[in-house]
Amino acid sequence: MSGYKNDSPLPLAGLKVIELGQLIAGPFAAKLLGEFGAEIIKIEPPHGGDPLRQWRKMVDGTSLWWHVQSRNKKSVTLDLKSPAGQDILRKIVLDADILIENFRPGTLEKWGLGWAELSAKNPKLIMVRISGYGQTGPYRDLPGFGAIGEAMGGLRYLTGYPDLPPVRCGISIGDSVTALYAVIGILLALQHRQRNAGNGQCIDVALYESVFALMESLVPEYDACGFVRGPSGSTLPGITPSNSYRCADGKYVLIAGNGDSIFKRLMNLIGRNDLGDDPRLAHNDGRTAHADLIDAAIGEWTAQYDLRTVLQALSAAEVPAGYPYTAADIVADPHYAAREMIRTITLPSGRSLKVPAVVPKLSATPGQINGGGPVLGEHTDEVLEACGVNSEARSQLRARGII
Repeated sequence: MSGYKNDSPLPLAGLKVIELGQLIAGPFAAKLLGEFGAEIIKIEPPHGGDPLRQWRKMVDGTSLWWHVQSRNKKSVTLDLKSPAGQDILRKIVLDADILIENFRPGTLEKWGLGWAELSAKNPKLIMVRISGYGQTGPYRDLPGFGAIGEAMGGLRYLTGYPDLPPVRCGISIGDSVTALYAVIGILLALQHRQRNAGNGQCIDVALYESVFALMESLVPEYDACGFVRGPSGSTLPGITPSNSYRCADGKYVLIAGNGDSIFKRLMNLIGRNDLGDDPRLAHNDGRTAHADLIDAAIGEWTAQYDLRTVLQALSAAEVPAGYPYTAADIVADPHYAAREMIRTITLPSGRSLKVPAVVPKLSATPGQINGGGPVLGEHTDEVLEACGVNSEARSQLRARGII
């Protein structure tokens, strides 16, 4: 991309990360670190590996999601339930910087691989523990998935329309948000380690807490006003106008006209200067009190024109607007192309595959993608050899199903 250099070492180069997690939250966090240069050693069960390998649409027997979630990683097969596998992990962790796990709390302790044991062997280790409810508290032992975290964190109750069952976002947003908080914790811990004689620390990240942290003024509104925010469909509660509106061709336009000056321009565009000049509607609090009136006026205007005409008019009036993109829209969009947000990789079969690019964009040390996800156990020999496990020992471990 113009203006972005690739000749500097990546910012996380030299860091060794052990990924013990499966599916989404832990692996997503490790993926972000790998895109910026960290060595990611993904530990997988010898038989089947990470279940994500078989999730959703598959090509050549492997999930297409896998090639996004597990890029830039090394796959090592290891049976962590066996004492021999546990001993090998201890060897791998000896010079690791970061370990990411998303087992149910207590699982690693049961295997003798908990924070106390591993940090005693490697004091610089930063251990990230992702779980549904956290490592403490009355719910710690309950199984927790992203969907449950979204519910307990308050998001699911707000998602959908009043008097209808709550709906979910079409992606695993709870897991992904938790992964982002995990990465923030890792970066903070690395800074702390640099300033404090190289000592690591343990990071406790709960799915429900990560979702709850996004819930804006939900709790203060209840505490101060007794107000329980509920589902509001396509509107943004308390921000007016910010909604979706049906056009003449049956498509929907999203309009964010909630700034005071933007609102006046929008009302002028749709021929409703009476609303634009109404002193009751000069500021957001007044507009929110009359949201139905404003939304009806905008909806009457959009219903007269097709989506393209509506978008062109809104753009000319400098009113923020858009429409819900499909995957086809994203791939065809010129702005995505100009920003190089869709990259093409080559799979082991030789097939090319479009995948999302790396975010965020760093000017001096942008992240990178080195192909898709690894074949199961592709790097087992390489990693174990580096830990002093010779070929004869590896053959015996394979015969026993440990690797």
